[in-house]
Amino acid sequence: MKYCVSILIFILSLVPQFSMAEAGPTLERIKQTGVVRIGFRENEPPMSYLDGDSKPIGYSIDLCTRIVNEIKSTLKKPDISVEFVPVDSASRFKAIVDDKIDILCGSTTKTLSRAELVDFTQLTFVTGASLLSLEQTAVENIAGIQDKKVAVVKDTTTIDQLKKTLKESVIDAEIIPVDSASTGMKALIAGEVDAFSSDQVVLIGLAITHEGEEKFTIADDVFSFEPFALAVKRGDSDFRLVADRALSRLNRNGQITPIYAKWFGKLSKRVPTMLEAMYLLTATPE
Repeated sequence: MKYCVSILIFILSLVPQFSMAEAGPTLERIKQTGVVRIGFRENEPPMSYLDGDSKPIGYSIDLCTRIVNEIKSTLKKPDISVEFVPVDSASRFKAIVDDKIDILCGSTTKTLSRAELVDFTQLTFVTGASLLSLEQTAVENIAGIQDKKVAVVKDTTTIDQLKKTLKESVIDAEIIPVDSASTGMKALIAGEVDAFSSDQVVLIGLAITHEGEEKFTIADDVFSFEPFALAVKRGDSDFRLVADRALSRLNRNGQITPIYAKWFGKLSKRVPTMLEAMYLLTATPE
């Protein structure tokens, strides 16, 4: 028996040592460079945006910070730094494909068509598209945009869903594509459009962080289902696993709740039922 064990040990010693931390290209690049590149949107509060000192902050940024901590632990490199790379709705997925960023942190909806370009982590948030308008000319629901102009960021799921909803509801409204949420807000305040459409959580963030005197109304109903996730390089399962492990731990140990309260506490003290269910379903065990 001792002879067999010795042979087995000898055979195993000939097999190249495999390390999960070295398996995937993204982790290997981070190990070599000591830098994690985070792509983010600059004006999508409260998910990701710039504070008064031009520092990236937000709900998704906090999640990505925890993922960076997990990367440090996995690679056993506590001195890893972070490079924040601004992206927009048109360039965000190409930035991953072209290897300009390692992970996309923001308000990105996970879809099957996008999964042809990138991979996604487990879900991080759930919301739906809605309408933001000025209080004095409030648009209370989708029917209220008949014969009106609606701004919406191009290259988003919202613009596709809005077109579909208008067609199904037999509503005639003019869709005005814009480059960013801040551009849509400016158009609304200037009276160039009657409403701005985006994910409801983003609209809430824009309203509460606006520094002008204008008052806004957000429609109660939503006309789409938007499951958010973080995007990573397609086919790099090792890096995605590290990200999923960090997110799962946050959900399992309840640390996701104070992160939610930090960014949404002004709006709701309690985690919405649908989001709470998502947290429970994505609390994947080790």
